[in-house]
Amino acid sequence: MQPIFIRPLTESERAHIEAHLRSGSAFVLRRCQILLASARGERAIAIARQLGCDDQTVRNVIKDFNEQGLDVLKKESCRPHRLRTSIADENLPALRDLLHRSPRDFGIERNLWSLPLVAQICLSQGLVAAPTTAASVRRALKRLGVSWKRAKHWITSPDPQYARKKRLVTA
Repeated sequence: MQPIFIRPLTESERAHIEAHLRSGSAFVLRRCQILLASARGERAIAIARQLGCDDQTVRNVIKDFNEQGLDVLKKESCRPHRLRTSIADENLPALRDLLHRSPRDFGIERNLWSLPLVAQICLSQGLVAAPTTAASVRRALKRLGVSWKRAKHWITSPDPQYARKKRLVTA
């Protein structure tokens, strides 16, 4: 494999990197150490051994510096920019309708919904194309403007005696 090194540093880049060697952030410190070692001509494997990290990490930092410059010293969020949801917006009304029904209508021997059960029924009813998670159902409910805790309160039973029975249990 061909060794990878950073491009030649300008004086201002070198000064900036050396100034950040005193950074309180371990992330910035390690990246500065990687960049300066590479500028001295050290190979990625030797740098990794010296710093106690993986050699691929060193190669990634070098590659990123060659593309982005000093922006490589800024720590960015690891979180995805957007959480994918498996329940499309056009299926949200059907999800609301589904929760207003009893699980027994779908052949489940339970009276109350759980998030995993809703996810399972969404798949069987065609609201999602592939199995989904409880977290995805919770995000879909949030897009409806309903929290799961609140959803449990507006789900009602078709039982004519439901209101009387509920009063007895909650009183």
